[in-house]
Amino acid sequence: MSATTPIPPVDRRHTEIRHLDLPFAFYPPESKEIWMKRAKALREQIMVGLGLWPPPEKCPLNAQVFDRIEHEDYTIEKVFFESLPGFFVTGNLYRPVGVEEPCSGVLNPHGHWNGGRLEDSVDGSIPARCVTLARMGCVAFAYDMIGYNDSRQLPHRNWGSDHLQLWGISMMGLQLWNSIRSIDFLASLPDVDKRKIACTGCSGGGTQTFLLTAVEDRIILSAPVNMISYHMQGGCQCENGPLVRIGTNNIEIAALMAPRPMLMISATGDWTVNTPELEFPAIQAVYRLFDAEDRVSHVQIDAGHNYNKNSRSAVYPWFGKWLLGIDDPEQCREQPFARDKKEDMLVFGENELPEHAVDEAKLIQQMMERSKTQFSKLTPNETKELRKFRQTAKVAFRVMTGATAPAPDELIVTHLGLSKGEGFTVKRLVIGNIGVGDRVPAMIYTPSRSSRGATLLVHPRGSNSLIDENRNPGPLLMGLFERGQIVMTIDTFGTGVSAAPSSDETPSFQTTYNHTAVANRVQDIITAVTCLREQTNSSTVALIGTGEAGLWCLLACGIDPHIARAVCDTNKFDTSDDNSYLDSLFIPCLRRTGDLCTAVALAAPAELLLHNTGTAFQT
Repeated sequence: MSATTPIPPVDRRHTEIRHLDLPFAFYPPESKEIWMKRAKALREQIMVGLGLWPPPEKCPLNAQVFDRIEHEDYTIEKVFFESLPGFFVTGNLYRPVGVEEPCSGVLNPHGHWNGGRLEDSVDGSIPARCVTLARMGCVAFAYDMIGYNDSRQLPHRNWGSDHLQLWGISMMGLQLWNSIRSIDFLASLPDVDKRKIACTGCSGGGTQTFLLTAVEDRIILSAPVNMISYHMQGGCQCENGPLVRIGTNNIEIAALMAPRPMLMISATGDWTVNTPELEFPAIQAVYRLFDAEDRVSHVQIDAGHNYNKNSRSAVYPWFGKWLLGIDDPEQCREQPFARDKKEDMLVFGENELPEHAVDEAKLIQQMMERSKTQFSKLTPNETKELRKFRQTAKVAFRVMTGATAPAPDELIVTHLGLSKGEGFTVKRLVIGNIGVGDRVPAMIYTPSRSSRGATLLVHPRGSNSLIDENRNPGPLLMGLFERGQIVMTIDTFGTGVSAAPSSDETPSFQTTYNHTAVANRVQDIITAVTCLREQTNSSTVALIGTGEAGLWCLLACGIDPHIARAVCDTNKFDTSDDNSYLDSLFIPCLRRTGDLCTAVALAAPAELLLHNTGTAFQT
């Protein structure tokens, strides 16, 4: 417990709100063991935040490959398959001619070019890239971002809501799932060696590249272009899913590729201008932990934001070396090619989608129902199943709330004074966690008679709501004193004297970079539990939450095993109504992972009393 580290005068969670343009430093760890532990947690964070934890059941691809365009040394075909039932991934498959053995496969996600996967301009040409890769001997798949070209079941821009976030549904999550299923598609082709699949893309396609490689070991080689930045994380909703960059950024996420070979391409004219001095050395330090510095390299192009011919010409030899065993750069040179008409490349063109295609409403309903079904299947009926359920759910709750019990030496406690009342003493404190910037006002009431335990008491409006106008303890506090309880009360984030300063500004993609107020309150409760245990030398404590705070306490019970018993006022909460969560318990992905029912299951074997359940709380 630290007494020397100062508590900030204002809770920095109110004033230091992260956003996509706020620089965020990444400091590589000192050992491979530390990195491996961190990497596991980061992958879990990405999967939970993007609604893929636990991974959804994969439906049949029902892939259709048709309408071959034949050129002298490569062919192009139209492709569509289902990443979810009735939801299509669309694109073009470029294949080499005259290659007999299974080929390497290369995924080619595109960025926010106007032409999408068919963009063929000076600054970026997906056809030029795919034709060259096919000529080198690869099977290249260029597929649409959602809302581009043939992918027209959802709009790309201005899609999503807090409501969808509750269910872990986001554009970034859907695109990552499309990319995962695109690996499945390539791996299913008889002319593709499923052990040799790579990925490269620029801008938004660069984000897709390093995000996919972060969670998919099946990608053995990558070249993310002009997107790994210290100070800009991507400006589209497809690059900013909930929870993904809390406590991290693109540099660290991209480093999850280590020790697999990766080429970083940057430009002098965009947000990757500092890559040679900043981003590349940081990622290289992670590769150094694996003795694999030769597997990461960097090239900077003197140009604006691009995937131009110079950028592509740096990528081809890298792929030739690591994917194909080609040492001669001349064999990896981009040559002129015949431009095919757009109408000959489109999968659907002016035609209607297949009859079983789902619209936006049906897709959302389907994804919600799949989440419910998945967690109902995980519901434990015996001890072995309970263990598996808890392992899965605990990861989700850790990521969603960010709440963990601090070690005693990570706790900061500042004593503000001691006073006496009739039959008790009051100690005023401010508590927090080292390096976090949190500030939680607290009061510890110690009865004059011998104590028989410690209780944390949380009110939704803070400590002062538990005393009268003369600052005498109210009936709930007095009742606990009479039972010999030492009682701590706190002002959680945004309550009581911790109320937030007024602000009319909410940054874009706030939940990508910051925990919600409810999640911060859960952390404050767990921090207070640790402090109370330390202050009273107790191995466990009791917890009481009144009104809306009972719901925060219930979530805390599912995370902190040191809560031995709890009384949680559920405030007649409707566990089946999404609006109830949006109004008073908003945490992204909470509905996706079983909501309060999961919290109750995680609380076992603590003694738990749910009060004021009304008629809508699922008991």
